[in-house]
Amino acid sequence: MSVSRFKFSVKPQEAILILITMFWGGTFLAVQYAVTLSDPFFFVGLRFATAALAVGLISLKTLRGLTLKELKAGVAIGVAIAMGYSLQTWGLQTISSSKSAFITAMYVPLVPLLQWLCLGRLPGLMSCIGIVLAFIGLILLAGPENNLLALGQGEIITLIGAIAIAAEIILISAWAGKVDVKRVTVVQLATASLVAFATMVPAGESVPPMSTGLVVVALGLGIFSAIIQVTMNWAQRSVSPTRATVIYTGEPVWAGIFGRLAGERLPLLALVGAAFIVAGVLVSELKLRKRRNPVSDMTAEEGLD
Repeated sequence: MSVSRFKFSVKPQEAILILITMFWGGTFLAVQYAVTLSDPFFFVGLRFATAALAVGLISLKTLRGLTLKELKAGVAIGVAIAMGYSLQTWGLQTISSSKSAFITAMYVPLVPLLQWLCLGRLPGLMSCIGIVLAFIGLILLAGPENNLLALGQGEIITLIGAIAIAAEIILISAWAGKVDVKRVTVVQLATASLVAFATMVPAGESVPPMSTGLVVVALGLGIFSAIIQVTMNWAQRSVSPTRATVIYTGEPVWAGIFGRLAGERLPLLALVGAAFIVAGVLVSELKLRKRRNPVSDMTAEEGLD
């Protein structure tokens, strides 16, 4: 009688991605703390200005070859980043970091939906199932027990932010392989910062007192964002997209764990909704494999003979 053994192994690159995911999960709590010291658009502007400066300093030689196409790509992606993270930060003023993280995670199943609405690309079966699961999860997560279909302002703002992040992913994919990654990264981070700062005026924001807590969080997130972006580009070269997605799905889970440690308590219904969103993210990345027709294979082999 043979005994089956299950082998569990993690590549160094995958371990690094897991650590990155843990860090990003904790950033929701850090940002929620920051918005008690600053208005959202100023904080996002400061955060991405730091990140742009950090990446720019290590890419000075590369920046000299900046092309018009790369400038357009960076600006478009940067606008999407500014919208996504500013709205996410705005939403954190009224909802918990755990809830924000799970709603933001919906950007994964939203990508194929946006591709269908904007580009006419029909989503596959698994993507459709993932979208349905994620939206069921959103209703359960955000809706109070007496009215499951009621979404509060914070949930709606965060959901719109997730749509903007999904648009960012689509734009990055559209220019992938056509532009220099380092140059575009600097432009997109700088654009995100400028757009966020510019939005302070119509939003009625003013520059807050530069407290130690605000400076540490903004500069810390900015520098670590730059380091993590470079590290992710290196790690994902040897990690399949599917495995990377599974690892990134842990981000809202880690956010929930950190939120729990900080005293946040999600009700049972919200936890079920969070599980639906995670399932929707995972399912949307699964691909159905077509079964090979043995008759066709035999016919092909006979033709070769």
